[in-house]
Amino acid sequence: MNEVLLVFLYALFTAVATGFGAIPFAFVREISERVTAYSSAIAGGLMLGASFGLVAEGTVYGRGETLIGALLGVAFILVTQLLLREYDSQDLVFGAATGEGAKKMLLMVIVMTVHSFAEGVAVGVSFGGGVTLGAVITIAIALHNVPEGVAISAVLRPQGVSVARCAGWSVFSSLPQPLMAVPAFLFVETFRTALPYGLGFAAGAMVFMVLVELLPEAYEHGDRAQVATVATLSAVGMVLFQQWL
Repeated sequence: MNEVLLVFLYALFTAVATGFGAIPFAFVREISERVTAYSSAIAGGLMLGASFGLVAEGTVYGRGETLIGALLGVAFILVTQLLLREYDSQDLVFGAATGEGAKKMLLMVIVMTVHSFAEGVAVGVSFGGGVTLGAVITIAIALHNVPEGVAISAVLRPQGVSVARCAGWSVFSSLPQPLMAVPAFLFVETFRTALPYGLGFAAGAMVFMVLVELLPEAYEHGDRAQVATVATLSAVGMVLFQQWL
């Protein structure tokens, strides 16, 4: 099989794996404020845990570059929020949600989609070291993408989005992975240089969104101690899961 096609198919597999994160929400019948709070806590914890892994991986390629990327990620979210404020929040529509709910959903999809660019580059760069290394990294990222799909669905499902659409949006957020993997494979040295910036960017954007959007809403609708516990356990679980990979 052509090497470029092989890289694309492997990376496409990682994108599809993200959709499996919606499956647990098929068993949640009632979407109450309590469920919404704990869903936001789970999403926030998973994103924080993933961010720690991104920073750790980024520093392998460059500490200063990772830090600059993280600052750019924070700036990206601030600019995105500023642009969204130009619209009347009640007029904003995303899927089945409107107003602030639609804003949060849109930010989540944007952040996770941007995050996927860095993962796509990681897949392509890894294939530069051979098919065996590329396959191992691809499987690791695919497994890592499942809890990311959980995080996305945890935000979308309480807003009335169907499980099928949650899976669809999760896969959509990871489509940059197959799109970026091929050029990263073909121009591996160039993309290797940019990788720490991308990893830092994704981490900064995710952490900022968790602190500004997800956890404040979770605290508003749920018990603070319980929300903090769920978020902490989710973050630790995500870190341990990444270490296991």
